[in-house]
Amino acid sequence: MVDCKNKETNLKQCNCTYEPCPRKGICCECLRFHRRSKELPACFFTKAGEATYDRSLDHFLRLQG
Repeated sequence: MVDCKNKETNLKQCNCTYEPCPRKGICCECLRFHRRSKELPACFFTKAGEATYDRSLDHFLRLQG
């Protein structure tokens, strides 16, 4: 994991509820991880959308209506 000088600031805005995540607050690592899985990170979703833990692009687009 990379050291992130913005981690504390990022954590204040991070809506990810997956508690054991080692990437919380390290946005570049989070984006890289989810991109490899063809997913989006929690910050793209509403609170209700994030709570499903379905980070797929299809889920995101369905929520957009």
